[in-house]
Amino acid sequence: MAAARQASAIVKKQLQLRDHLWPNKETWLWDRKKQKGFTTIPKTMPLILKIMDEITKGQPVSSTYLTLWCSTWDNSFAALNKRGDMANASGFGGQRGEHTWSTRMKMLHELQFIDIKPGKSGAMGYAIIWNPHFVIRWLHFIKTPGLTEASYNALVETAIELGAADMTVAWQQPHAPTAPTATAPPGAVVKG
Repeated sequence: MAAARQASAIVKKQLQLRDHLWPNKETWLWDRKKQKGFTTIPKTMPLILKIMDEITKGQPVSSTYLTLWCSTWDNSFAALNKRGDMANASGFGGQRGEHTWSTRMKMLHELQFIDIKPGKSGAMGYAIIWNPHFVIRWLHFIKTPGLTEASYNALVETAIELGAADMTVAWQQPHAPTAPTATAPPGAVVKG
């Protein structure tokens, strides 16, 4: 309860300063409480996206991931029946846009940020988005190439500052007792 009061006090101070610096501009701001079409993202998302692109050198997946995330209704689930629209929103246009988007989706699946199931629109009909903090912890534990210690530590530091316990709390790995601070995402191949 104390943390909620502290956060409320911080928000009030920030609003007071914002309104001092930009008086009478509230109507120009996007307010999720007044507007439709929003989704919730972790404050660590910029670092999550950076790490994804570092892991997939030369074939960035962050725009595909963010488009997928914005296609949910705050339930980590997305129907993939508008591939052309999703490819375009991800930055892939032209004749190869959908193919490039599909390739990036497969990379996200292989890295276990998402899982994909078939549906009426084909082999890539639906997607679920796993908690990216859990996935990155797992990728760090298995020493995924491209995941630098500097980027991982920056994510941990930011998570600690924010109180994002899903990135920092130690918990047991059910399939690999030697990994006390990591857990495998659903469907992960666990060696050992």
